[in-house]
Amino acid sequence: MAKLTRPSARIEDLDAWLANITQPTALAELAILLGCVALAWLLVWGVRRASGLPDERSIWFGRQIIDGVMFPLLLLSLAYLSFMLLARWMPVAVFKIAIPVLVALAVIRLGVKVLQVVFVDAPLVRILERSISWVAWVAMVLWVSGLLPLVLEELDDIRWKVGDATLSVRTIIEGGVTACIVLIITLWISSAIEMRLLKSATGSQLSLRKALSNATRALLMFVGLLVALSAVGIDLTALSVLGGAIGVGVGFGLQKLASNYVSGFVILAERQLRIGDTIKVDNYEGRISDINARYSVIRALNGRESIVPNEMLVINRVENISRADPRTAQTIVLSVDYGTDVDRVMGLLVDAANVQERVLADPAAFAALSAFGAEGLEFTLTYWITNPETGALALRSTIHLTILRTLGEAGIAIRAPGIVLQRAGAG
Repeated sequence: MAKLTRPSARIEDLDAWLANITQPTALAELAILLGCVALAWLLVWGVRRASGLPDERSIWFGRQIIDGVMFPLLLLSLAYLSFMLLARWMPVAVFKIAIPVLVALAVIRLGVKVLQVVFVDAPLVRILERSISWVAWVAMVLWVSGLLPLVLEELDDIRWKVGDATLSVRTIIEGGVTACIVLIITLWISSAIEMRLLKSATGSQLSLRKALSNATRALLMFVGLLVALSAVGIDLTALSVLGGAIGVGVGFGLQKLASNYVSGFVILAERQLRIGDTIKVDNYEGRISDINARYSVIRALNGRESIVPNEMLVINRVENISRADPRTAQTIVLSVDYGTDVDRVMGLLVDAANVQERVLADPAAFAALSAFGAEGLEFTLTYWITNPETGALALRSTIHLTILRTLGEAGIAIRAPGIVLQRAGAG
């Protein structure tokens, strides 16, 4: 009874492959391969349309149909299924080249897309993308040509002994490739969890989910690192010594770094400071735009961003403007000549504030005779506004201009110690 053997995509006999590629069946293979491409394109298009407009940061879909991981993986699956079926009825030539190429494309697309999503605009991403591409294409050529087993045997002969373990170039390469695959899958899973947790989250939920996302990514990266080290052949029991050394290093040289990481998880877990809150810390005021494990990004009203270590937000006094009363009081102090009608001045000051839309009616603005100065009567105008994070200097300037105009029209001089800022009847 004949034993069925599994068809291989590797070109074992170059002369037989060249003979098959010139046969009319090669055109049929090419037509079937193009059909697989069209079918994969239609399936991905249908899934995209059924799921709505996908996120541009999606690893599965991406910005276009062929940009995500789904298209090359689906095309590879269809092509391999066609190859397995055709190999039972006729000699296969085109698919022996197409399958390795599609495997390389899928690996490159997966690695590049995961790195682009996880490390946005990082300069190291381009180097990693090119490294993945070169490794995938070289492995594909060696696989198709049948040289891969021979190269691996030669690399396995280059070995040396490190302690009780024996390492070879082949072991290191296979362990490195396994480590890269494990880390890419780990980053993919953590990125998917982060996108799912942070989707449509706001306020306190955003901070809590950010903490869970960071903790999940750290845990997955730790597990992936252990699996990668095991793949390389490193005994994990030896990590106890390394762990002790790291503990000593944290106790002495890395205590600030460890303190910032711990402070970041404390901030995200307690939710006293949330993304979007306007705070004031160390004489710096701004809105929290991001909270990471080690630092937080605070954007000032002038558009500048500051990277603040999380430890500062834990050990220092932080004024959270967003969690307080959104109504903020502002005051304007000025002096006029003695003998001026006090009631009229206070009325004009209150009117100058009330004509502004951002000035609240409750509490009402009021003006008071606050002091008898050496140069004149001192008045203080107090009014309340909301949303101070949108800027208050423009409103204060508008009220100043209104006061100058109305007091000037009324013939009331505004004085400062030793000088006259505006005379009655001045243009």
